[in-house]
Amino acid sequence: MAIRILVTGGTFDKEYNLLTGQLLFNNTHIPEMLRLGRSRLEVNIQTLMMIDSLSMTDADRQRIVQECKNCAEDKILITHGTDTMEATAQLLGRTITNKTIVLTGAMVPYAFGSSDGLFNLGSALAFLQVLQPGVYISMNGKCFPWYNVRKNKEIGLFEERTQYTNETPLMIWNLSNKENKHLGNTRTTLV
Repeated sequence: MAIRILVTGGTFDKEYNLLTGQLLFNNTHIPEMLRLGRSRLEVNIQTLMMIDSLSMTDADRQRIVQECKNCAEDKILITHGTDTMEATAQLLGRTITNKTIVLTGAMVPYAFGSSDGLFNLGSALAFLQVLQPGVYISMNGKCFPWYNVRKNKEIGLFEERTQYTNETPLMIWNLSNKENKHLGNTRTTLV
């Protein structure tokens, strides 16, 4: 079955206006990025919105949830601005449990040429194919479950809530056994 890619905008798809010096949105770069990465995956790309995630409203997030629920595909990748990616992941994680959903984004616009976007897109698509149903954020080659991730704005990276802080993961009544097991595990390194 194909993978659904839902485009919401974010830094991934921003471009630079040479006349005004502002960042703006035109069309998504996802098809071009997939061609450049020589992707052989069957994907259905749907642009829901082209906005900065700081401008995303509760209604926008509800629209994302509804599209995820209603689409035929059970593997969904969402391109999203990094500033509020956690909020959307939390809403999806509390709402949808029967599909695999991965959110990803970029810290530098793809159009700038030195973006992390191409790597993040490829990583997210790879994770999406092997993860169990649930909601995840994939950035910089790492993948985090929705209930144990935060954006560290001091260093510009996503990290586990429990690894670097005294924060506890988001606890809700309907965590799966796998999620509960993950929270009880200590970090293990294989050499």
